[in-house]
Amino acid sequence: MTTLPSLLLLVLIAAPAASASTLAVYGGASPVVCGVVKGNLTLACAPVSPSSSSESNASSSLVAPFLTFAEVSAGSGFVCGLEAGGAALFCWPATAAPRWGQVKRIYNGPTTLSGLAVGADQVAAYDTGADPERVRWWRGAGRFPTQAEGAFRSLVSGDGFSCAVETNASAAVRCWGPTGSAVQAAFANASAIPYLAAGGSQACGVLASGAALCSGAADGVSASSANASAALPGNLFPYGLAVGDSHACGLLRPNHTAVCWSLGGPSTTLYYPALGIKFQFLVAGGNLTCGVVSIDFSVMCWSMGSDATTVPLPYILPGVCVSDASSCGGCGFMEGSQQYCTSSGGGICDTLLCSNVSSAPPPPQTSPPVSPPPPPPPASSTKRVSKAWIAFGVVGAVGVFAGLCSIVYCLVFGFCSNKRVHNSVQPNITTAGAAAGDTNTTTNNNNGGGVGGSPYGSPNGSRARGLFRRQLSRVMTRQRSGPSSFKDPAEEFTFAQLEAATKGFALETKIGEGSFGTVYRGRLPDGREVAIKRGGESSGPRARRFQEKESAFRSELAFLSRLHHKHLVGLVGYCEEDDERLLVYEYMKNGALYDHLHPKPGTVAPSSPVASSWKLRIKILLDASRGIEYLHSYAVPPIIHRDIKSSNILIDAGWTARVSDFGLSLMGPSPESEETTQSQSQRHLTVKAAGTVGYMDPEYYGLHHLTVKSDVYGFGVVMLESLTGRRAIFKEAEGGSPVSVVDYAVPSIVAGELAKVLDPAAPVPAPHEAEAVELVAYTAVHCVRLEGKDRPAMADIVANLETALALCEGSAGGGDRGGGGFGNSSSSASLSVTSMDRSGALA
Repeated sequence: MTTLPSLLLLVLIAAPAASASTLAVYGGASPVVCGVVKGNLTLACAPVSPSSSSESNASSSLVAPFLTFAEVSAGSGFVCGLEAGGAALFCWPATAAPRWGQVKRIYNGPTTLSGLAVGADQVAAYDTGADPERVRWWRGAGRFPTQAEGAFRSLVSGDGFSCAVETNASAAVRCWGPTGSAVQAAFANASAIPYLAAGGSQACGVLASGAALCSGAADGVSASSANASAALPGNLFPYGLAVGDSHACGLLRPNHTAVCWSLGGPSTTLYYPALGIKFQFLVAGGNLTCGVVSIDFSVMCWSMGSDATTVPLPYILPGVCVSDASSCGGCGFMEGSQQYCTSSGGGICDTLLCSNVSSAPPPPQTSPPVSPPPPPPPASSTKRVSKAWIAFGVVGAVGVFAGLCSIVYCLVFGFCSNKRVHNSVQPNITTAGAAAGDTNTTTNNNNGGGVGGSPYGSPNGSRARGLFRRQLSRVMTRQRSGPSSFKDPAEEFTFAQLEAATKGFALETKIGEGSFGTVYRGRLPDGREVAIKRGGESSGPRARRFQEKESAFRSELAFLSRLHHKHLVGLVGYCEEDDERLLVYEYMKNGALYDHLHPKPGTVAPSSPVASSWKLRIKILLDASRGIEYLHSYAVPPIIHRDIKSSNILIDAGWTARVSDFGLSLMGPSPESEETTQSQSQRHLTVKAAGTVGYMDPEYYGLHHLTVKSDVYGFGVVMLESLTGRRAIFKEAEGGSPVSVVDYAVPSIVAGELAKVLDPAAPVPAPHEAEAVELVAYTAVHCVRLEGKDRPAMADIVANLETALALCEGSAGGGDRGGGGFGNSSSSASLSVTSMDRSGALA
C-alpha cells in the first residue's frame, strides 16, 4: 500500500533542484523586468507599464554587456545576477539602464553558486561547490545566518525569510530569517512539495494533487483562509509558480496558460491574464507578474486584473542551464535547449514534462469553480501564424523578383562570370599575360594578404593602375556615408621628391617597420612633416617579391583612399615608379603605443605620460577602439584590419591615437552577398592566416576563419598589454619559456587579483581610477575568449572604455566609491568596483 507514494516521493525529490530563474521582476514605483538573453547569455533590463493597453515604446538596455549570466533575481530596489558558471555574483539598482559604476560584485569564488534567490534586502544562493554543501546569505542586516549547511533545492526568498526544500527522504520545507518560523509552520504537514515560490510576506507551493498551498500573510491578513477557498485553482503544474505581494499565479495543467488569484483578502479573486498564451514559467515582484512565452520566448507582463502586454526585451533563455540531464530528475532536457547552453555544455530541464511525470491527476471537482474560464480561443496563435505566413509570402515574392532581375542583368551584361563569393581587398584583375597562364583567378585564398596569385604582373603597373582606379571608384560607391567618410584625394609624388624628403632614406630618418615596408620621417618642400613607408624587399624570386609589395601597396592605398576618420592614420599621398611603391602619411609625433609601453634606452623618455597615467592609457585605448569600430561598422562590407597590435596604434602630437598599417587588411563578406542566416559577426572569410604572433585570433590561426571578431581578439591583447606592461609574448625570466600576456594576465583578473599583474612601472591606481582599470581588465578578458562568437562587438568595447574614461575623470557617478585599489575579492565585501555594503543599501 505504500509503494506508489514512495515512488512518487522519489520522483519529486529527484526533480529539478531550483526555483532559480532567468527572468526577474522589480515591481516598485517604476517597475523593471530583467532577463538572461537567449543566445548570448547577456542580461537585459527594460521598464514595464503593465496597465497600458499597448506595447511600451521603451527599449531594453544591457547590463554589463561583456558579462554573461546564468540566473537573475530581484529584491526591494535592487537586482542581482549570477555570472555564467556560478563563480561570481553581481548586484545593481533596479533601473532599466544601470551604469557600470552601479554594478557591484558581492561574491567572486572560490566555489560556485546556484539557485539565486533575492528577498526584500537579503541575497541567498546555494553553494554547490562547498563541502559540505550549504545555503549562503549576503546583506540582510544581520537577520540571517551567514550559512546553513545541508542539501537543499528550490531556494526562495521573501520579505524577512528564505526557504528551501530538503533533499532527504522527508523533503521538508525549512526556512530562515525573522519570519521564517511562521512560514515554515504552514508547510509542516505538507508532503513532498517539489517547488516553492515566494514574494512579499508569503511562500507558496503546489501539492501533488495540483492544489496550491500558501503560507504567511499579505497586507496583515492571514493567507490560510485563501488556502481553503473553493475558488483556488486545483489543477496547477507544480513548476512555474509565482508569488507577489498580494497575489499568486500558476500554470494550468491542460494548456500551460496562466491563472492568478488574490492572497490575504476577505475573498479570493481568480483571473486569467493571457487566454490562449502558453508560458514556460512565471515570476512576480510587487503586484507585477511576468512570464516567458513558450512559442518564441518573448516576455509578457501584467498586474492584478489587467491583461498581459509584451515587454520590449530580447528573447529570454527559457530556463536555467544545468550541466547534465541527471540534474533534471529523469525528465530530460527541453528539446533543442542544448544550443542555448553551449558555454556550460548542458541544457535546460523540461519542467513541464517533469510536471506531467511527478504530479498525480487532478481530483474530481465536487463543486463548479467560481467564474470558470472559457475554452482558450485559438484565434490569437492562429492570427500570429497567419501574419507570419503573409510576411513570409511577401518577402519570398520580393526575393523571387530580385532574383529574376539579377539573372536578366547577368545575361545582358555578362556579370555572372566574374562574380566572387567574397570581396577581398585585391580586385583579382588579371593582366593579359596572367590570364593566359592562370585560369584560377577567382579563388578566395588570399594567401595571407593576396601574395599568391597577385593580379599585378607588369612592373610598370600601367594597366593595373587603370583597372585599380576603376575598381576603387566602384568600391567607394559602396561605402556607407557614415561620419567622416570623405576626404581630399591623395597626392601623387615622384620618387625623387620623397627621396629628398628623407635625405636619401638615411638611417637616422628611419622610425619603424610595417607589414608593407620600412617607415621614414620626412619633410616635404612645403614644410609638412610626413611619415613615408617604402615597400621593402622580400625573400624569394623577384617576381614574387614584387607581387607581395604590390599587393600590400594596393591594399593600403585602397583603404586609406576611401576612409577618413579621426582615429585612423591619415594618407597624404603615394608614389609608384618602376619597382618603387611608397605611401605618405601624416606624421605621428609621439610614435607607437608599443614604444611607450616597452621603452628601449634612448627611444622614449622615462617620463612618458603614457607610462605614468592610467587615464591616458585608457584614452589611447578608447581612441583606437573608435577607429576599429569605424572599420567594422561604417564600411560596407566591413573592413577587417588583421594586424591590430600596439605598434600599429600611433599617437599624434596631441596624444590622440590612430590605427595604422592596412597592408594586411581585407574587406569582410558583404551581408547581401552571403547566402546565410548568420549574424555579420559570424560571417567569415576562409583565408590563410596572416598577422603578428601573440595578437592573432586562435580561431583564425587554427581554422583560417577570419571575422571582425579576429580584430577584437587582437585589441584585447593590446588592452592586456596596456594594463600589464608586458609584451604580447615575453619571457618571465632569463632563459625561461615564452609566455603570452593572455595566459599571464587572464587567470589573475578572473580570480579578482588584478593588482598582481598590473604594470609595476605605472602608479597605483587612485580610488577613482580603480573601477576604470578593472572595467578595462574585464573587457579585455572577454575580448580574448577562444571563440569569436563569445567576444563583444567593437561598439560594446567603445562603450565600456568611454565609461572607464569617465570614471577616471569622475563623471560617471565617479569619485571615491570606497575601498580604493585592488585585492582578492573572493570575500563578499571586496574593493572598489566589486564592493557592496552587506548591511546597508546598494551603493
